[in-house]
Amino acid sequence: MTSILAIVGKSNSGKTTLIERLIPVLKDRGLRVATIKHNRHGFDIDHKGKDSWRHRKAGSAATVVASPQMVALVEDTERDYDIKELVDRYIHNADIVLVEGFKDNPFPKIEVSLTASRHELICTKEDGLLAIASDRKYNRGVPCFDINDIEGLADFIEQRFFSS
Repeated sequence: MTSILAIVGKSNSGKTTLIERLIPVLKDRGLRVATIKHNRHGFDIDHKGKDSWRHRKAGSAATVVASPQMVALVEDTERDYDIKELVDRYIHNADIVLVEGFKDNPFPKIEVSLTASRHELICTKEDGLLAIASDRKYNRGVPCFDINDIEGLADFIEQRFFSS
């Protein structure tokens, strides 16, 4: 079964950088890592004039772009899927999915906060907060890791999700 861990925090709190640094460490430990990035404002990976863009413009509900190195799917949706639906539909062969961008979700969370962002924390233990990654100390009843302690965070994730 695939574990799901949400990396949450306010905008510009360091979520993407933390995920970017965690992925290779978790991979080096033998874990297959997948990610989901939610963007409530929408996005477009197709480029005007390209063949896949032209397919979609003509009315294709789903377009797959494939090469020997990767596959991408652009699919119309009727609504915003929740994390579990996205994992069930699109994530295969992963031990853990690191999710960024869904602040309100039922999954365990690590909150990221940087002094420079000047934001207060958004989660509590009741929200599923497992730990905090920051450049300052917090006392919220969960472990608080230095934002640069990637090995310590990876140890924590392994113990929490993969210890028997």
